Amino acid sequence: MSLAGRRPRGFTLIEVMVALAVVAIALLAGIQASNALVRTAERQDVQWLAQVCAENELARLRLSRQLPDTGETESTCDQLGRAFRVRLRVQPTPNPNFRRVDADVETLDEADTVRLLTLSTVTGRF
Repeated sequence: MSLAGRRPRGFTLIEVMVALAVVAIALLAGIQASNALVRTAERQDVQWLAQVCAENELARLRLSRQLPDTGETESTCDQLGRAFRVRLRVQPTPNPNFRRVDADVETLDEADTVRLLTLSTVTGRF
């Protein structure tokens, strides 16, 4: 059988290059998706720790068993090696037996301050 009558076997260089490009694009998309999942998990951890800080400050306020004075106070909260700033804003309500309390939680360990969450409640006389 002559060379002219044989069918070529294997892949051409262009086919191999196209297949490699498709695999590279698929791998890049997978890496970006996994990075997005990691960032979301980290953000969720920080949000959870910030919520723990806010709830702790509000519980401390309730345990004092006194009607809090209006105004702002600030404290720091360390959770799992991360530092947070908790700002409590106490505002009057139309009923003098109750106060509105907002707990704003911000990061302290980053270059710029980021507000993570605000937790609000109403507390009254005991």
